[in-house]
Amino acid sequence: MLTFPSSTQLASWLSRLVQIPSVTPEQAGPRAGEPGEAAMAEAVAGWFAQFGGEVHWHEVLPGRSSIYAIWRGRSDRWLGVDVHTDTVGVEQMTDPPFDGRIADGRVYGRGAVDTKASLGVILALLESMHNADVQLEDNLLIAATVDEETGATGAPGFADWLRARGLILDELVVAEPTGCTPVHGHKGLVRMEFTVHGLTAHSAQPQRGKNAIWAAARVALALEAEQNRLQTLPVTALGIPQLTVVLINGGIGRNVVPDTCSLAIDRRLTDGEDPLAVTTQLIGLAEAASPLPLTTEVWRQITPFYQPADSGLVTRMAEWSGQTPTVAPYGTNAWAYGDVTRQRIVLGPGSIDQAHGAVEWVEIDEMAKLAGIYARWWGLS
Repeated sequence: MLTFPSSTQLASWLSRLVQIPSVTPEQAGPRAGEPGEAAMAEAVAGWFAQFGGEVHWHEVLPGRSSIYAIWRGRSDRWLGVDVHTDTVGVEQMTDPPFDGRIADGRVYGRGAVDTKASLGVILALLESMHNADVQLEDNLLIAATVDEETGATGAPGFADWLRARGLILDELVVAEPTGCTPVHGHKGLVRMEFTVHGLTAHSAQPQRGKNAIWAAARVALALEAEQNRLQTLPVTALGIPQLTVVLINGGIGRNVVPDTCSLAIDRRLTDGEDPLAVTTQLIGLAEAASPLPLTTEVWRQITPFYQPADSGLVTRMAEWSGQTPTVAPYGTNAWAYGDVTRQRIVLGPGSIDQAHGAVEWVEIDEMAKLAGIYARWWGLS
């Protein structure tokens, strides 16, 4: 007979996970411990195997492996969970980042809410299933993915792994802190940088040079005009597109005509927009606006994610959580799975407001709520 995990067991699992540092290497500082997810991968793979999972290692980046585990069911349906194992940096934290302390109905530490709480719930349920020798009706695939916080390579890596096996998940939950509210959409993203190339000269003779800052200013004004145009577009299910110049850098001295100036931009996409088409359009706009040669570096392209609110998975999760489905202002791994899932949502315990902060925590009651939702979804209750 299956024994449902207690709040104490849920908190204990999360505390153990928090005590394993897994800071993304790009943000690792002196307090980070061993950078990357290697220690987490070893631990999680061991637990998955202990609880009867068919474990697969997938080295997405050198030394950074996602762990996939399968529990075979009796049907041909597939349920999946994507839960990322990396965290942001800890250098700005005022709280001990990895003590995993349990106090006042909460578990504290880096990754507690983003997203080790979801992984702790999963491990607690898998342990209960294993101890009771329970076989699920549907196949279950848990993907503990790497590199969500910076490079966003873990999710497309998992999607590639599914494609290589001809596997389509009937339902997928992407674990992120949503207060256990079903999130059925979020905007996409294009991040890129334009660099204008001029000619340096003494500022006393500017006519001998080509001022890259002046040229870049024209690009910035053209981008502002594009943002103003975007605000006139019809509102979609994900809102309206947004375009922002977020960084500018140019010049080397107070008496030198600058020969380069760069502009970094952030473009948010709504449903129906294609990242490649938006990138091409922005490059054309910048090249037309600049009187000097211009080069482009594309940093990130993410497809918008939208699952209709009346989809079966969304409505069931809304019923089980008691929350009204919504869309999110932030991005998640859900963008990567459009062609390898039939239905997908984002859902997890805790608030996004607690993620990435100087003090990070999650309410244990939120974990218990997620455990109840997963138990119903997996057919355990």
